[in-house]
Amino acid sequence: MSTERETRTEGDRLLCGLVTGLAKQIEAHLRGHASTLGLTASQGVALRELNRPLTLRELADRMSCEPSNATFVADRLEEQGYLERHPHPGNRRAKQLVLTPEGAALRERLLELLSEDSPLDPLSSEEQDVLQRLLARAVTR
Repeated sequence: MSTERETRTEGDRLLCGLVTGLAKQIEAHLRGHASTLGLTASQGVALRELNRPLTLRELADRMSCEPSNATFVADRLEEQGYLERHPHPGNRRAKQLVLTPEGAALRERLLELLSEDSPLDPLSSEEQDVLQRLLARAVTR
């Protein structure tokens, strides 16, 4: 019984190492391309995630950070003219973060850069779909 548990533990350890390694590669890839556009890594993540108007809480969830950190990033993007805060149509107390035309153009440029030499390039589209489904299943336990 302990051998089965040890094998499972070793498999978990190896898998966790691979996931962590991939996450580090993706982060470094994003950081490098964000930097070429004059953005911090956090600003790059925010732009990548702003595919539609989002509240600060939604952005923080997508960025995997605290709302106060997302607020700081949103403030900088707003100061740079890439983002505006608009009233939320369904919640008077909330604001939505909306990209300006300049912000949308910068996001498109960032997405173009991120598609070049992606750490996921060795995987086919089908393999990326499978990986996405498996990881989604693992994180939604």
